[in-house]
Amino acid sequence: MAVDVKQIAEKVERENALLQQLRDEIGKVIVGQEYLVERLILAMLCNHHVLIEGVPGLAKTLSVTTLARTIQASFQRIQFTPDLLPADLIGTLIYNPKTGDFATKKGPIFAHIILADEINRAPAKVQSALLEAMQERQVTIGEESYPLEEPFMVLATQNPIEQEGTYPLPEAQVDRFMLKLKITYPNRDEEHTILKKMARSNPNVEVSPIMQPEDVLRLRALADEIYMDEKIEEYIVSLVEATREPSKYGLEIGDLIRYGASPRATIFLAMAAKANALLEGRGYTTPQDVKTVAMDVLRHRVIITYEAEAEEKTSENIVQQVLDTVEVP
Repeated sequence: MAVDVKQIAEKVERENALLQQLRDEIGKVIVGQEYLVERLILAMLCNHHVLIEGVPGLAKTLSVTTLARTIQASFQRIQFTPDLLPADLIGTLIYNPKTGDFATKKGPIFAHIILADEINRAPAKVQSALLEAMQERQVTIGEESYPLEEPFMVLATQNPIEQEGTYPLPEAQVDRFMLKLKITYPNRDEEHTILKKMARSNPNVEVSPIMQPEDVLRLRALADEIYMDEKIEEYIVSLVEATREPSKYGLEIGDLIRYGASPRATIFLAMAAKANALLEGRGYTTPQDVKTVAMDVLRHRVIITYEAEAEEKTSENIVQQVLDTVEVP
């Protein structure tokens, strides 16, 4: 196995320069959101979707559009509103009176990167229209199914639930997002840099394309090759099990958890840990890779009880307790 790890490490070393270039290029536009940029690239390497939560004005949309420009991917931004219809998203059949036939008009979902802006402003019917596209990588219009072009990613932004006019996403849809990111304000120095860069009538900063979509597919295959020891696999399974049976790990938080993390969490933790190792320039995973991504993978999969809400506990508090308690290999 040592020989395999060495070969993987050599591949990672060759490709890491490209990933660093990508980060640097995005950094020309995005200031103070390194965490957001890293996680967007990580999800792209894992071929999965991201849910981004934060108040307006934190460069969520700008980060996604900049990522699309740097990898030369087709990009569509869909503004979710209360009057949006599923057909506005996936497309519809249009009747041609001359021929008597129906022609398919594809919707904006047919692109490499989809930005679903303020996804929780639209009602459940529209939110669920995304489900097939996100899970099956295809869209059904009428009786025909159309495959979506790879790479395909949905990056959704949402306003904090307390804000007016929001519809909470159903658990089934939230679970399909690999990561849920919570974005906060930049610090004082970063905000000063943002002021210098953006406080002008035309603040467009040009970015160069660093990758092609084919490069993304190649890097995904490399992320799958990253070596993960069986002890780390056991650690991941323990973390997820501790959200379902906390007493087994000496945690007295069973009455605070309504539902623990699903098996999807186990899969996503392993994939995200491998992608994180690739971003760090390593051909193997460590327990720290798992800890680095665990909060973003688990925070939306641990559903808390009313008792937890009454005690002002959040799912993040519970995930942190699990991470602090489960023994690290």
